[in-house]
Amino acid sequence: MQSAKNKWTLSKEIAINKGIIGMVLCNRPVYTFLHIAFGSTVHLSGFFYKQKGEIMKKTAEFVSLGHPDKTADYISSYILDRMIAQDPDVKYAVEVMVKDNTVVLGGEIKGNVDLSNLEEFVKNALRDIGYDEIYAENWGENAIDVRKIEVIKLIGQQSADINQGVISNGWGDQGVFVGYACKGDGLISKEQYLSRLLNNALYIKARESKNLGIDIKTQITLNDYGHIETAIVAIPMKESEDLTGFIVKTLGETPDSLIINGTGTFKTHSSVADCGVTGRKLACDFYSTACPIGGGSPWTKDGSKADVSLNIYARHLALQYLEDNDECFVYLSSCIGQAKIPSATIKTIKDGVTTSTTIEFNKKPFELLEELDLNKPIYAKLCRNGII
Repeated sequence: MQSAKNKWTLSKEIAINKGIIGMVLCNRPVYTFLHIAFGSTVHLSGFFYKQKGEIMKKTAEFVSLGHPDKTADYISSYILDRMIAQDPDVKYAVEVMVKDNTVVLGGEIKGNVDLSNLEEFVKNALRDIGYDEIYAENWGENAIDVRKIEVIKLIGQQSADINQGVISNGWGDQGVFVGYACKGDGLISKEQYLSRLLNNALYIKARESKNLGIDIKTQITLNDYGHIETAIVAIPMKESEDLTGFIVKTLGETPDSLIINGTGTFKTHSSVADCGVTGRKLACDFYSTACPIGGGSPWTKDGSKADVSLNIYARHLALQYLEDNDECFVYLSSCIGQAKIPSATIKTIKDGVTTSTTIEFNKKPFELLEELDLNKPIYAKLCRNGII
């Protein structure tokens, strides 16, 4: 029988939670946590064991603005900017669905704003993304056609019940919101950084190409040593084109496996191939699998909705508290109609040791909106570049 000494190798110490005694076994036999506490002081010894030969793979995905779900996000953000330009205090919550050449707008808008130009706003948003008249002429029935757009408007006003809480300087929704930062490029996980890097590079290349489309998905898998084990790219092509050299140069290393258009052909794309809906790419918008996702989509609402402001501020706090730690997590919550934050917690990890701290959060919604410039027309830019 193989001895424990030979079977397991010590990887790193883990954080110990005060007062927990005993052994916790994960659903995989690879990981064993041993926590020992005496009295009110944790003394022990905790170890993180990894079976020899076991590889911990980490994967992150990213999508371009040309992906139908992100196209929907961008349309809503673009319209919000046009509303804020008319009334900085506008209250806005509009979801978007895009299928073929039909765009459905559904939600609530309250403010001193003109809604008569919504159809033109939708078309201008599509042109911003790259789905302009030239693109439509080039791709024909294989992509959304800005010249044929039909807009269905299902727009009401913000509920009076919600509005009375907002105008008294309370939050426009309740929820839990998470911020994250870690050491490394972009202060995000390496797999997410590389996935975004590659996607943005391909998007720029496709915007200048007659052969490549702008509905792009990238996915990066790293092995336990941070090396790219698998890179996956989905990008529309009119004719087959070898992107291997471009991808390797962009990533700065050669993946063990590179898959481009796994089905063999990818020509029909955008909302013609796949219905797009707002809020369906939150893992791409935030931190992939590095931490929990808090709240809802930040792209379809004005700043009084905590999904926008507290998610963004949680990232700001994570960057602030990261300092010399390896990782920082921020957890915030809100109550609709109330300015007081029910909870605000900072968790940092350094050399495997976790420290959690409760902080005082006294900022009122209007103060946070001014600090983050969320009462200005910056939402399309945020949607294009991301909150991280």
